[in-house]
Amino acid sequence: MKLLRIYTDESAYIGDRRVFEYVASSARDNGLAGVTVLEALLGFGHSAQIRRRHVLENDRAVVIEIADTDAKLRAFAISLEQVTDIGLMTLEAIEIVGGKSRRRLP
Repeated sequence: MKLLRIYTDESAYIGDRRVFEYVASSARDNGLAGVTVLEALLGFGHSAQIRRRHVLENDRAVVIEIADTDAKLRAFAISLEQVTDIGLMTLEAIEIVGGKSRRRLP
């Protein structure tokens, strides 16, 4: 099993949808095992612009985590190449050791 991490910003859009919503819904539509969207308290990336969590701010850093097989995640990552406001995408090995969802995974 692998974990795909996708970094973006809360204010990033593709058309009229937020990027994190688009990615999560695409992951579901592609039958991937699971997705979680995490809001970062603080972060910066290529632009070196610090993104902090403020009550009235809507440009926080967001991390999308998707668990599934290597082949499915690589194909999914390639399908997102046209989404311009996605930052870094990483893929790492994980081991599923428990939980209710374990029964549904390959």
